[in-house]
Amino acid sequence: MIERSVDARGVATLALARPDKHNALSQGLIDALYAAAQEIAADRSIRVVVLTGQGPSFCAGGDLGWMQEQMAGDAAMRRAAAQSIAGMLGAINTLPQPVIGRVQGNAFGGGVGMASVCDVAIAVDSAKFGLTETKLGLIPATIGPYVLARMGEAHARRVFMSGRLFDAAEAVDLGVVAKAVPEAALDAAIEAEVAPYLQCAPDAVAAAKAFARSLGSTIDESVVARSIDALIAQWESGSAKEGISAFFERRKPDWDVTRVP
Repeated sequence: MIERSVDARGVATLALARPDKHNALSQGLIDALYAAAQEIAADRSIRVVVLTGQGPSFCAGGDLGWMQEQMAGDAAMRRAAAQSIAGMLGAINTLPQPVIGRVQGNAFGGGVGMASVCDVAIAVDSAKFGLTETKLGLIPATIGPYVLARMGEAHARRVFMSGRLFDAAEAVDLGVVAKAVPEAALDAAIEAEVAPYLQCAPDAVAAAKAFARSLGSTIDESVVARSIDALIAQWESGSAKEGISAFFERRKPDWDVTRVP
């Protein structure tokens, strides 16, 4: 589900490894990311983390088959699943090491959330982005606190509810990524973000990161709990059932009033 490597400098790379599924977040991938984050947090020899994906997409969001399973399951199953994705996002967000997002392809839904828990993200200039949940009758719930912290409310409201896609240049404007570069320049841009940390005291970096988070948007247990409750409520809605059914049946959901000219 993920591929992990650490170089001689202590730079760890975590790569989402479901390229055939566009790195959509299944339960297996969520659990693997959480476990990796826990291990990295405890390994003080790791100085920097690079988060990326394999294949043409960085992360296409939540795996719709996985979501369908939650909607068909019982309340306890839905809560456990929602807690797992919230826990994974929180584990990456609170890593003591700096996290550099290497967004090598499209990022939709939870993929925007994954970019938002990175301390800085660099994208290829061909990448597309979108908080596409509302097209499926869902909402950006567990990723919401991190997306709002990254974009700010005014910027977030431009894209949080419409489901529209936006390009890498607008992703920079919105604050999702710091810069967008040609594919051939991506690795050099990531190295330029990584290298300065190797000159810094790791404990000072960790302390500075924790202090910055304490001064920024509050994402505490109560905020995370609200995001979990919001996700579960929407999973249980008629809109989510219709939206995901329409996706698998390759038809428009009943609220889509667009017409082909």
